[in-house]
Amino acid sequence: MFGIADYGAFVAAIVIFLAIPGPGNLALITSTGKGGIRGGLAATLGIIAGDQVLLWLAVAGVAALLTAYPAAFHAVQWLGAAYLAWMGWRMLTAKPGEAPVLNIRPRHYFRQAALITLLNPKAIMFYMAFFPLFVDPARHQGALTFAAMAATIAALTFLYGLIAVLLTHALAARLRAQPWITRTLNRIAGVCLLGFGLRLALSK
Repeated sequence: MFGIADYGAFVAAIVIFLAIPGPGNLALITSTGKGGIRGGLAATLGIIAGDQVLLWLAVAGVAALLTAYPAAFHAVQWLGAAYLAWMGWRMLTAKPGEAPVLNIRPRHYFRQAALITLLNPKAIMFYMAFFPLFVDPARHQGALTFAAMAATIAALTFLYGLIAVLLTHALAARLRAQPWITRTLNRIAGVCLLGFGLRLALSK
């Protein structure tokens, strides 16, 4: 289909990739908890935007560049680790009454989610290494093949994000009346992000 090797497997791989716990999912849940459905959907669009940038960079040959210059790839990994750890530390040390680390403004959530996706080594590895496996060289149709893959990823990500946002919002509405629970969840989110960053840094 459009030069994609085993389209069904490609779709399944994307769904599994989306469901794997990581910084992107955490940002989506946190955005919804603080900004409601509007904030969650803005974060979803940010994730989609980040995905599209990584996908088209892979198409443009960035994968080959990173293979030729491993130091460049490691620099991106370190940058991502530092960013996640910094954001997690801010959430962990925030005091009651202070402005939230993740602003409620939808445009902020869009930017936040996009940055997390761009600096997430899991996403980088997928598009730079795993993604090319689904390109069928014999039936490749150039830009049409990549456009079909990009559209599929965007559609699946939006559907996944919408479901996650609605479920998270339903739960958040019940917990919003208990401020201490919100603070606790914020601390947990901070610990998780800090842990992601430290784990990535120590694995280098």
